[in-house]
Amino acid sequence: MLAKRFATALVLAAIGLPAIIHGGFFFLALMAFFLGCAAWEYVHLFRSARFQPSMVLVVGGVLGVLAVRTLYPADASAVLTGLILLAMTVHLLAYEKGRDQAAADFAVTVTGIAYLGWVGAYLVKLRNLPDGLWWFFLVLPAVWLADSGAYFVGRRFGRRQLSPRLSPKKTWEGYWGGVVTGTLGGVLFAWLWQHYGHLNVTLLGGALIGLVMSLLTTLGDLGESMIKRQAGIKDSSHIFPGHGGVFDRIDTWLWASALGYYLVSWFFL
Repeated sequence: MLAKRFATALVLAAIGLPAIIHGGFFFLALMAFFLGCAAWEYVHLFRSARFQPSMVLVVGGVLGVLAVRTLYPADASAVLTGLILLAMTVHLLAYEKGRDQAAADFAVTVTGIAYLGWVGAYLVKLRNLPDGLWWFFLVLPAVWLADSGAYFVGRRFGRRQLSPRLSPKKTWEGYWGGVVTGTLGGVLFAWLWQHYGHLNVTLLGGALIGLVMSLLTTLGDLGESMIKRQAGIKDSSHIFPGHGGVFDRIDTWLWASALGYYLVSWFFL
């Protein structure tokens, strides 16, 4: 399993790194692919839990919000408002046709658009900040190192369950191991991009970013686990061997990009 996960990670890196480095439309297109796939998986997860969110509105809304927030940010709130009103229209018509759970379906549809579209757009907004390439390569690697540290420390030393209902294999020992590796990762990448990039950030600033990422992004992982538990499904899909689905891969990225965007904007720019 570990070898399969590693091989898949190499393939994803080979595709993702050029897009991240190049930025612009290439990066936007890659994020649209990931978020669109995650939206498709999101709808199927909730349909397995006997909800009926609108596939067209969730996938189309996520892509639309992402595009508008990136290309026409002044119009983004108007587009999101229109999608919410359209979603209510669609689901009240479904209720009239006999779908008694249409109100819950409406809530699921709107949440998918907002969570994967509005929050997901921070992946692009973080990359588009001044020196965004280097900030992106500071924020996201801190999360990846925290995930890896939590996995290996948890396997070796894990005893006390972190979240028995949502993710029984996660332990407090693994969590704090991830916090340490994520924080150290923030320091490491701050030092690297000071010397070999174009980033004006202190080692303390790198530690702060790594600490916040490793402390809080686990909630994104647990949040997706909550959805999968309700649906009774282990992985959001099987598109990535050894890793599950797209939603399984970006659950922590969503939190990291939003938190990282505001950390960098408020304290470092």
